[in-house]
Amino acid sequence: MAAAGRHAAHCAVPSTSQWAAFLLASLIFIQVPGPSLLFTIGRALTVGRAEALASVVGNGLGLLVQIVLVAVGLGSLVAASSTAYTVVKVAGAAYVLWLGIQAIRHRADARRSLDAAVPIRRGNPVRIGFTVGVTNPKTIVFFVAFLPQFTDRSGVVPVQVLLLGAAFTALAIASDSLWALAAGRARDWFARRPERLDRLSATGGSMMVGLGVLLLVRD
Repeated sequence: MAAAGRHAAHCAVPSTSQWAAFLLASLIFIQVPGPSLLFTIGRALTVGRAEALASVVGNGLGLLVQIVLVAVGLGSLVAASSTAYTVVKVAGAAYVLWLGIQAIRHRADARRSLDAAVPIRRGNPVRIGFTVGVTNPKTIVFFVAFLPQFTDRSGVVPVQVLLLGAAFTALAIASDSLWALAAGRARDWFARRPERLDRLSATGGSMMVGLGVLLLVRD
């Protein structure tokens, strides 16, 4: 009985070789410029390092929701149904577009905030990042397509998917945070001449607009 219990617990997690292959694939995927990375850089340039990091956390929480959906089978529906995929894609793209347009419209806010020593607030950054993360259909398709390949079919697959997804999210948060810090440092350097912040905010907003358009036109 005890041996059976140990075998069941062992099968509930991927093997060492599966973990190694998954982590390598995840690192490659995360470093390829995509919605989350471009969004993070755009936020850092637009509203600064602190809020960009908070957005990264929110984005990670959004990914965790997707992982739970994939684990219980709902992610497969989005991947298989063109209608469901399109709805999620359009909703996420529209939200990113709106954020970019707002950043361009309010591009002088950064300079005014710096002059007044008042931090910029354009909504809850965690909520903003969460919305972008949870409405990104590309990651749903990625999770549905790749996570099951690194699971032990003789074990509890949903539990393994959750573990793999949690590891992927941790890697994504760490990577995006480094990008946010780098972009934030560039923003601080430009901020030594406050008038440059107008162009910085417009640049960040333009990146998000471009990202939104990319999400809409790509399959």
